[in-house]
Amino acid sequence: MNGCALLGVPPAHHSLRDVPPPDYTVLHGLRAALEVVCEPTDYQLEISKFIGGPVINRCRVICITSARDNESMNRLEEIFLKVLNQQNSNVSGKDKLLPINHCHLVIINTFPVTIESSVTNHAPKNLSPLLTTEVHSINAPLIPNKLSSLILEHYDLASTTVTGIPMKEEQSASSSANYDVEIFHASSAHTAILKGNPADSAAIRTVKEGLEYETVTLKWCTPRGVTGNELQNCTAMHRITPVDVNSRPSLCLINFLLNGRSVMLEMPRKAGGKITSHLLAAHGGEIFVHTLCTARSVLEDPPSISEGCGGRVTDYRIPDFGLLIKQNTLLPIKAKSSGERLKPLHRVKDRLFRTTKYWPLTITSTLLFNLKQYIDPVPALIVKDEMLDEDMYTCKKVFCNLVALEASMEPLHPQNSGQRMKGQKREEQYKAMWNELELFIRCNIHSKKHKMVYDCLCELHTFNFDEDKANGKQPKDLNETRNQLENIGPTKDENTQRASVIRATTDSPMSPPPLTNLTPPFSRQNSSKGSMYNNHRTLYEIFANMAEKSKTRPDFAGRQGDSLVAKLYPNLKSDDRGPRSDASKEME
Repeated sequence: MNGCALLGVPPAHHSLRDVPPPDYTVLHGLRAALEVVCEPTDYQLEISKFIGGPVINRCRVICITSARDNESMNRLEEIFLKVLNQQNSNVSGKDKLLPINHCHLVIINTFPVTIESSVTNHAPKNLSPLLTTEVHSINAPLIPNKLSSLILEHYDLASTTVTGIPMKEEQSASSSANYDVEIFHASSAHTAILKGNPADSAAIRTVKEGLEYETVTLKWCTPRGVTGNELQNCTAMHRITPVDVNSRPSLCLINFLLNGRSVMLEMPRKAGGKITSHLLAAHGGEIFVHTLCTARSVLEDPPSISEGCGGRVTDYRIPDFGLLIKQNTLLPIKAKSSGERLKPLHRVKDRLFRTTKYWPLTITSTLLFNLKQYIDPVPALIVKDEMLDEDMYTCKKVFCNLVALEASMEPLHPQNSGQRMKGQKREEQYKAMWNELELFIRCNIHSKKHKMVYDCLCELHTFNFDEDKANGKQPKDLNETRNQLENIGPTKDENTQRASVIRATTDSPMSPPPLTNLTPPFSRQNSSKGSMYNNHRTLYEIFANMAEKSKTRPDFAGRQGDSLVAKLYPNLKSDDRGPRSDASKEME
């Protein structure tokens, strides 16, 4: 702005002179700006040398001028587009110059305070694939404020106001007053605090009077003595610059930091209390703002699950989830060859999809992974990309041990027994275990040896796949098998089964565990034991069952006589029971 002021006002032309008047149009400045933009910078030359080709040249031109009306402004934009095309045609074919791929023209139209401008503002619009223009019409004294707003937008910056800076007064050195200093820095320095509690973020964001952008207000805080365990980690560091460089508060803050001191900035919370969020310090003669970690420290004990989201669900498989993270950690590696079928990233994604195809989130939703003392190391071997012959032999040995346990009728003892294991029979435990083991191995079949392990399991233990097909049932898919595993426990009636199916398809990990320990009074299996349509029964057994049922209660008296007339309540006036008065006397 000082350089523009030094140019002064163009001199008036005297008509008596024979010298032609100089041309003071703004087009000369715009043409000079485009010529400078075509010259490559050192960074562009470095990138061009690194990639071995031309780089994309984008630019932004800010023009401060004064126009009479919208028509004059539109004519200026059209002339600038014409000059841009001419400049690209002149640059083409020259190795030392770069053509302009895109230009953003920002025109600031100024006018005196005493008049009203006829030029209206307009948002960015595309005049051509090469040019985007926008117009801002403001009073002349507001040019610095407008430039500050454009700087934040163009360079992705943010504003922070450091408030409560104690500084001694010049008149009386014994007293001090609090001052504010505004600084600019990268917008990413506010990411952590603005993504936190919305109420706290709204309390520190304000719009200054006469400005168009928001500033985050943080309070000066004197650092207190803390131990090493209480130190906060620094997550980001960005350079800063004060907005009003020549003001006395800004000079005092800059000198304070350049002398090796540091300033802690704290953010007030709406619910009460304060938290230290940033640190101002100087390194090598430059001042930086440090973003401090406001979350839990890694040195603290992790919170219990009941404290966070999830409610009553407190049985997540945390150790197994940590092992899953280690097995699927992304590491920087080099590809073996350029013609490799799958890139390393795609292989890791495929492996993660395969390993999480069946992975219960909670302890109560699985039985297999609670029997580690019986099935280890099968879960770790099955998820491997390539199995060895020793791994196949180990899996077969585990299957044989499970078959031997089932033959000896030994009950299974899960490590984490919950509600779902109460009231289970040994047959139900083994059936649920075999079904879940078959599902887990089937979801991880991706090689020939994995298929051989699955075939070995089917040979050692007979699954009722053929029987289900003979009865008209389709093989169960993954979701149906999960629903069956959710119903492990005592038998349930039809309404309970429908509720469990709905729960299995709509529940989330935050839903409460199912109440499987409630035993219904009647069940479908019990009601179907005596049915005459059950399979594997002879004709003699059917008639014997019907005859046995007929003896359970006496026949109706009306069917025994020939008169077809039966007397109701035949024992109503019998002598075995006395009147109520006698009965009451006996009770007394």
